[in-house]
Amino acid sequence: MALRCTLNRYLLLMAQEHLEFRLPEIKSLLSLFGGQFISSHETYGKSPFWILSLPSEDIARNLMKRTVCAKSIFELWGHGRSPEELYSSLKNYPVEKMALEFLPFEGKVNLKKPQHIFSILEDYGLDPNCIPENPYNIYFGRWIADGQRELIESYSVKKRHFIGNTSMDAGLSFIMANHGKVKENDIVFDPFVGTGGLLIASAHFGAYVYGTDIDYNTVHGLGKASRKNQKWRGPDENIRANLRQYGLEKYYLDVLVSDASKPSWRKGTYFDAIITDPPYGIRESTRRTGSQKEIPRGIEKCPESHVPVSLSYHLSDMFFDLLNFAAETLVLGGRLVYWLPVYTPEYTEEMVPWHPCLKLISNCEQKLSSHTSRRLITMEKVKKFENRDQYSHLLSDHFLPYQGHNSFRDKYFSGVTKRIIKEEKSNQE
Repeated sequence: MALRCTLNRYLLLMAQEHLEFRLPEIKSLLSLFGGQFISSHETYGKSPFWILSLPSEDIARNLMKRTVCAKSIFELWGHGRSPEELYSSLKNYPVEKMALEFLPFEGKVNLKKPQHIFSILEDYGLDPNCIPENPYNIYFGRWIADGQRELIESYSVKKRHFIGNTSMDAGLSFIMANHGKVKENDIVFDPFVGTGGLLIASAHFGAYVYGTDIDYNTVHGLGKASRKNQKWRGPDENIRANLRQYGLEKYYLDVLVSDASKPSWRKGTYFDAIITDPPYGIRESTRRTGSQKEIPRGIEKCPESHVPVSLSYHLSDMFFDLLNFAAETLVLGGRLVYWLPVYTPEYTEEMVPWHPCLKLISNCEQKLSSHTSRRLITMEKVKKFENRDQYSHLLSDHFLPYQGHNSFRDKYFSGVTKRIIKEEKSNQE
């Protein structure tokens, strides 16, 4: 109770997109800056108006230096369901906490260089088709800071030199870095790096970034371009050049051609965060390197020193390898953030892969179609990794929903086929 007495109330104005991602982002950032999420607003899940209790204005400012899910934060002086209730609330606000003496304000208004900015915010609900005559709530507060919403535009994939078919949206990239609690001087790793979009977001927050991918051409920026009306990739189309474009090249450690199913790392903890978007088999195939024993029948064997073919990489194996790798190489308290594809009609929370060394922090859905979605999974390492063989039973016990190379791909396209057939029947009728 003593802690609550020292807290001040703030009004957080949230952006109305990626609703499920907002709460985990705010909680992660408050944890990063030494705060704790204490809300006195029951509808924070959907409402853009959140009332938080924070120990200091510095934490509020630090929060807004990172969040892309929030627009602004205000020191809340009062609120009510009517102007009368608001006025009564303002009269009860402690004078010693006010930056000025009291309402009504005295003195000149300086619009060019104001010392303080005050705002009245009115809440008219969430239904644009049913707007009430009077607001449900009225808030009055002192503006503290704005969030980082401009990063979504300034880092837009449309403006980036090097992109691919699966380059991550800039806004989601920053959300993933925030869920991962990425901070200055961290080492962040992406084992399915692709064109490196996730590395850019982490580097923007001051982390040193590193990645691997099995695709040689993508890692080295070679081959056909992904942009319309462009045939081949140019000399500035590579991951290092992308970081250079934003003035972040000093945070680039390296990107290597490597197989995520056969990590070549020595035993030890290396990474503060692993942030990645594994391939699901829709726009990019899920592949791994083969061996002489694994070559399918009918394919001529090559010399022992040569790996001749890439093989199917089952999603169940991929997630098993990813969680084991994270449990082994993350520092204690380090976070794994990754996307899990989901066939919505069959989804249950029990399907989310787990590991004894990793604790589930959040699970947020982004819909892809009427029957599929992907879920952003955030896990934190809470236990020291012992031995890889010790966790081999997890593959058969818990990863069955993703067994088989095309387990998600087949279901994804089966829904597309069914929808086309249904539309054709409707047109015929």
